[in-house]
Amino acid sequence: MNAIVIKQAGGPECLKLQTCPRPVPGPGQVLLRVAAAGVNRPDVLMRQGKYAGAYEVAGLVPGLEVAGHVEECGAGVTQWQPGNAVCALLGQGGYAEYAVVEAGHCLPIPAGLSLTEAASLPETAFTVWHNVFQRGGLLPGEALLVHGGSSGIGVLAVQLAHALGSQVMATAGSAEKCAAVARLGANTVINYKEEDFETVVAAAGGADVILDMVGGDYTPKNLRLLRDDGRLVFINAMQGAKAEFNALDLMRRRLTITGSTLRPRSAEFKAALAREVERHVWPVVAAGRLRPVIERTFPLAEAAEAHRLMESSSHIGKIVLLVQ
Repeated sequence: MNAIVIKQAGGPECLKLQTCPRPVPGPGQVLLRVAAAGVNRPDVLMRQGKYAGAYEVAGLVPGLEVAGHVEECGAGVTQWQPGNAVCALLGQGGYAEYAVVEAGHCLPIPAGLSLTEAASLPETAFTVWHNVFQRGGLLPGEALLVHGGSSGIGVLAVQLAHALGSQVMATAGSAEKCAAVARLGANTVINYKEEDFETVVAAAGGADVILDMVGGDYTPKNLRLLRDDGRLVFINAMQGAKAEFNALDLMRRRLTITGSTLRPRSAEFKAALAREVERHVWPVVAAGRLRPVIERTFPLAEAAEAHRLMESSSHIGKIVLLVQ
């Protein structure tokens, strides 16, 4: 089969198309014939050798989410049959014509979506549901602030929170991005390059939950913006992992600082999360209240160009590789 392999840690040019053996599913796994694979920021970090966890990246096939058809089922798999159309979360291996996936990490294709659209959902849907709604405990009527509202994560978080009855605020880095995020349901969108988001959000009364992928000097601002009993949830720290905060202020206002990374979690955790996503998120997609936003697709062989676009941060929504 053809697959994109990381030859060594470094720039996009380190992604090379080569022929690899077709993987074989083990017990509890399925082999997928991949139609499309989503491109995500962790793929870039993996290629650079910066992703959480110490391992050798040379020789790895990146790719955390795919959509396609079940080709073969391993021993003990009963919920899927060859020919079933599914999308799935992977730890790696999605940039390939075939990928082995834990059967419990597969989801049916949401009603009304193409395989290309479905390939853009698993990593973001799992991340948003767990961090905003499970860890952050966002409730209808509460206010959510999403940093990076035009990113793949941001686009899904804005739409889902809006659909489930929350007030949504978001930051983005251009007038075009702000307009796009507003169309997705954000009540307030701040161009962080032109306005101080802290001033705007404070004037709106603050937030109950903040989803942050920036870190750095955003952290003290975020904490000041949280209402009493508010929750700050980290999914990345692109501008720095360290920050100072006043522990007494956290105690007085009963604030929570939390966060997570998905890839290191157990297979059992991801399977349980998949069922939660299917139960709570998929009906919103099927109802047309949450739609994938895809900036651009690339052929598998042009994965390096897809990574260059991802690193430019000029896109709105997701980037997808077309495999077959």
